[in-house]
Amino acid sequence: MAVAALLSTTACQSDDGKGDAQKPGASATPSSATPSSAAPSSAPPSTTPPTTSAPKPSKPGKPGNGNGGDGDGGTTTVAACNDNDLSIATSAWRQDSGQHLLITATNFTDKACTLYHYPRIGFGAKIDGPIPAMGPKPKAIATIGPKQKAYAGLFLFRGGEQTVAVEAVSIGYQDRALGSNDDVAMLDVSFPKELGALNVGPNAKTTYWNRDLRAVEDILFRSGASGS
Repeated sequence: MAVAALLSTTACQSDDGKGDAQKPGASATPSSATPSSAAPSSAPPSTTPPTTSAPKPSKPGKPGNGNGGDGDGGTTTVAACNDNDLSIATSAWRQDSGQHLLITATNFTDKACTLYHYPRIGFGAKIDGPIPAMGPKPKAIATIGPKQKAYAGLFLFRGGEQTVAVEAVSIGYQDRALGSNDDVAMLDVSFPKELGALNVGPNAKTTYWNRDLRAVEDILFRSGASGS
């Protein structure tokens, strides 16, 4: 059921479900696009379907397979991912009214890295962030090897809320310590033209990083956590 639009980037700097048919993903090409002026808040979400599907579960115990420890960081010694390790793509879901956004991070280096906890998220110059986390921690931390992917889902707004139209998401990454890197500027990733502007309310939240796309969809669409 996945829709969307795709963009991957190592972008420019700013200040800072299991759904029966939901399988959004990303076909990413690095880009350095910066956000443009915001579109009207009534702009519709994209209806162009993404091209990749959720990853298959990995075998436990090896670096880069996403199972190096628990959701608090575990015992893995794999370095934390940063902007130089990742390309980022954004996409949305069909029949979703633009209330959610999927972020897909792909490791384009030749070594494994770990996406700890949840992404630090803002929305360009419109909303500084970081927005709070939602849902449970994953069973395993998101360690990704070369060309492997991890996912985070964003809940953007509830019906009836006052919203702001945004055309970029700002992303930062944590180290092993929860809440780390708050002093590091987030990078802006502009939405592709197919996605257009999205509306963000005052209660936006992000899931934890997860190697399992279906687990992210469960939190966003099945658990009701986005409405809490």
